[in-house]
Amino acid sequence: MEDEPDYILRNRDHWDRWAVDWVEEAERSWAQDEPTWGNWGVPESTLSLLPEQLEGRDAIELGCGSAYVSAWLARRGARPVGIDNSQSQLETARRLQLEHEIEFPLIHGNAERVPLPDASFDLAISEYGASIWCDPYRWIPEAARLLRPGGELIFLVNGILLVLCSQLEPSSVAEERLRQPLFGLHRVEWPEDESVEFSLPHGEMISLLRGSGFEVEGLTEIQVPEGSTSRHGYVSLEWSRRWPCEEVWKARKAG
Repeated sequence: MEDEPDYILRNRDHWDRWAVDWVEEAERSWAQDEPTWGNWGVPESTLSLLPEQLEGRDAIELGCGSAYVSAWLARRGARPVGIDNSQSQLETARRLQLEHEIEFPLIHGNAERVPLPDASFDLAISEYGASIWCDPYRWIPEAARLLRPGGELIFLVNGILLVLCSQLEPSSVAEERLRQPLFGLHRVEWPEDESVEFSLPHGEMISLLRGSGFEVEGLTEIQVPEGSTSRHGYVSLEWSRRWPCEEVWKARKAG
């Protein structure tokens, strides 16, 4: 793993150091009966992010972190595999597997090049994992490689408006005006934590998905429910009630 791109190495270091701050969140998520999504904890009953039928399906979580999404999939009868860039995050995941008696494979690696055969899965999913921490021009074609014909790709990312209205400065908060250009948007760097994220305009994302062999089935721009809370301070509830700070993409591999 020594020949990884710079952003993979930077993000690995970032998450190995940051993992301890997410242990409580991981424990809460593993213990939930109903999944909640994103930084505002939108319930699955509201968002309907997961496929209705998961029983017997092979799934991979790309950038699984503490692997609570994979745990939710396993409880619904899927056969998940998780891959993540951070060894520290995976240590939390393995501990919680033992505590909850849910077992599935966990791989320490880069979701842009997964060490598994072509056409191994029916579902690829990412919630703030590879979907923002890996280069979409690498991880999305890799997801296509891993999926069987007809397989589903589902991922949750920062809303494009949130990125455009954010000032890339320490402790900044999303504003009610554009702060970033849309054209050329791709690599996003936050100086406060030295991590590297990625975000694409909708038109480029659609072109990338289609060029990778996917049919786009849906884009949900999430309106955060009233009364929601978040541990993050970079966007307010008022802002998130007026504009989408998060969005979910759904696509299916042609076959």
